Amino acid sequence: MWRGKRVAVIFPTYNEKESIRAATLDFFSTGVVDEIIVINNNAAPGTSEELVGTSAREIFETKQGYGHALLCGVDHCDADIVIFAEPDGTFVGRDVFKLLTYSDDKPVIFGTRTSRDFVWSGANMGRFLRWGNWAVAKMTEVLFNTTALTDVGCTLRLFTREALKRIRPQLTIGGSHFGPQLLMEAIAHRIPFVEIPVNYRERVGMSMVTGNLWKAFCLGIRMILLIWAYRLGFYGSERHRWTAEAETKYGEAGKQPIELVVPVGGESLHLCPSRVAGTSTESLPQQHEQPHRKAA
Repeated sequence: MWRGKRVAVIFPTYNEKESIRAATLDFFSTGVVDEIIVINNNAAPGTSEELVGTSAREIFETKQGYGHALLCGVDHCDADIVIFAEPDGTFVGRDVFKLLTYSDDKPVIFGTRTSRDFVWSGANMGRFLRWGNWAVAKMTEVLFNTTALTDVGCTLRLFTREALKRIRPQLTIGGSHFGPQLLMEAIAHRIPFVEIPVNYRERVGMSMVTGNLWKAFCLGIRMILLIWAYRLGFYGSERHRWTAEAETKYGEAGKQPIELVVPVGGESLHLCPSRVAGTSTESLPQQHEQPHRKAA
């Protein structure tokens, strides 16, 4: 609980069997986290057993992907403040206090791993990842005239319930580049945010994305394409506004979706998805309740 508000942490897990228990206990030990929701995204065998004896709630999401896992967590969470993090040992529970302190003034807080004083020895933040994330962040800052940005890839972030409700209908990406979409929608909805330095430690086990240079490069390209798609009005909230204007100007012809599919690193990025103008939370397809359980 933070100033009378319930706090929840969402952990997506796939290859974090060796670290999920320690991460769960670490975040709970802060005393301000009311609930930890672990999204089992086809996780390694034995992951569920690691949660036994903790107070974490485990939910199963069979759609593979970082975005699918986090959205599943969002849809099953009713806390006032939601913190996204990865349970791979890279983040420390005490940084929750930083995020919460800044949330008193801003509804969205992004972590950044570009401050050398907070990057621990052994952390996977070499020159390529550090400067790549910094360059994409600065590109975003210039394109959208935002507050200072230095890291678009940090997965430790905080959203208030109100902020998530505003952007939830437009969150559609199921893959690893879901993180930048959260940033893009916050910008598109003019939701105030700030970026703060957080601790970044060595990962327990191998990352399925950043542990491979080629996969990390492809992810960076998808991020850049997504950001430019938002800037040009081909995606997200700007796409919805553009579609509504086209309907007004061109009638039925303006309702026809224009779809551009760009294959990158084995995944496809749909720059103009089917028309969803005027989408509201109520009009979204109802999701089937996912099986979940609280660890014994």
